Amino acid sequence: MRRIFSLLFIVIPALEIVVLVLSGQAIGVWPTFALIVATGIIGAFLAKRQGIYTLQRVKDELMRGHIPSDALLDGVCILVGGMLLLTPGFITDTVGFMLLLPLARKKIKPWLVRLFKWMFYTKTWMYIRK
Repeated sequence: MRRIFSLLFIVIPALEIVVLVLSGQAIGVWPTFALIVATGIIGAFLAKRQGIYTLQRVKDELMRGHIPSDALLDGVCILVGGMLLLTPGFITDTVGFMLLLPLARKKIKPWLVRLFKWMFYTKTWMYIRK
């Protein structure tokens, strides 16, 4: 798992640079810069709005005595999506917007649940920190 994360930390930024350079050549430097800034602003707005709504859902479920697992998973997706949207690049922006869209999140959450279960049952999370 650590090797996969290490590879992603090398490959994703390299791909982002290639896409940004190609975008700069295709539409120009300033329009590319404007798109990066616009996605950051829109992403921050959407993440804040959905984050507040999700916190309210967590609070409501806790007040009813329920475990807010679905709302907490939404919160994790929104947090990661917001962080990706603040990161310059079109690939991370695409993934970030997907994590902020409720319809896409609905498709992603079962996969995340399986990933978390696998990590905790195989104790893989212990090896990530080393």
